Amino acid sequence: MLQTAPEHIQIAKVVHHELEKVERIFCEQLASDLPVVNDLCHHVERYRGKMLRPSMVLLTGLAVSGEPCDGSALLPEHLTVATVVEMIHMATLVHDDVLDEASVRRRGATVNTLRGNETAVMLGDYLISNAFHLCSRAGDPLLNEMLGQVTNTLCEGELVQLSHRDDLSLDQATYIEIVRRKTAALVGVSCRLGARFSGADDALQDAMDRFGSSLGIAFQIQDDLLDLAGDPDVVGKSIGRDLATGKMTLPVILHLASEVGHARGETLRLIEARDADGLRRRLIEDGAVDRARAHAEELVSEAKLELERLPMSSARDLLGTLADAVISREA
Repeated sequence: MLQTAPEHIQIAKVVHHELEKVERIFCEQLASDLPVVNDLCHHVERYRGKMLRPSMVLLTGLAVSGEPCDGSALLPEHLTVATVVEMIHMATLVHDDVLDEASVRRRGATVNTLRGNETAVMLGDYLISNAFHLCSRAGDPLLNEMLGQVTNTLCEGELVQLSHRDDLSLDQATYIEIVRRKTAALVGVSCRLGARFSGADDALQDAMDRFGSSLGIAFQIQDDLLDLAGDPDVVGKSIGRDLATGKMTLPVILHLASEVGHARGETLRLIEARDADGLRRRLIEDGAVDRARAHAEELVSEAKLELERLPMSSARDLLGTLADAVISREA
């Protein structure tokens, strides 16, 4: 169940109940008559963590409708969208593990480690294929169009990121654009579609999209910080992969932007040597880690302002609580 304050227990129970339905749809959609495919799908189900994106679909749908937030306002379309965005997200995780050469995900071996890159790539494709098969059954062409567009955006973000590997001149604006496409777009559309199927007008759908997008960028910044300085036993996946694969993340970008001369040269030496411990110490001492975290906190504050457009309800309150949790999490 969602980790919430006592005043949010009832709405958390509603969301938990609906997420169980999403998990059942997920498993039913991926079921195959081939044991090897089923085995792989059962393994990737272990990747499921906070279920942020489906939770955003459901909570936004409830928040637009207002009290009573008892689940009665949620339609079958909400559950379909929640399942589809989770499948798309899972596919990106499987593919990311290949690109990052990661060996651990959710405290278990990644598919690429167990079965090789070829199998992992095809499993990611299988998840995407099933996502759009399920999406097409909703009978809403606009839904296919919107999720197709956001999937294109995810791929664009990844391609731009790959083109900037080992690019020590990467600036903050380009980094944010990569994250907006690669991570935030799917969170934004999750909130937009949750609102849409609850009858929100275009203006409110736009606001919920902005809420999700800002939250998604903050989420990725926190991921960057955990990869840099997190405890692998707590994080539950391989850390230090950003440095190892030449990804310039926000704390590194902020640090390099403030360094000159010998000091900058020393940082570049640490990056080129893939000295994770040395780079971590340098970024903490310089305050770059704190500056990156402050930027994430600012994004969360901006996101929460969008929630003021919603009617007062326990669902709205929980959305705000979850927004704060994005940057306080340790995994």
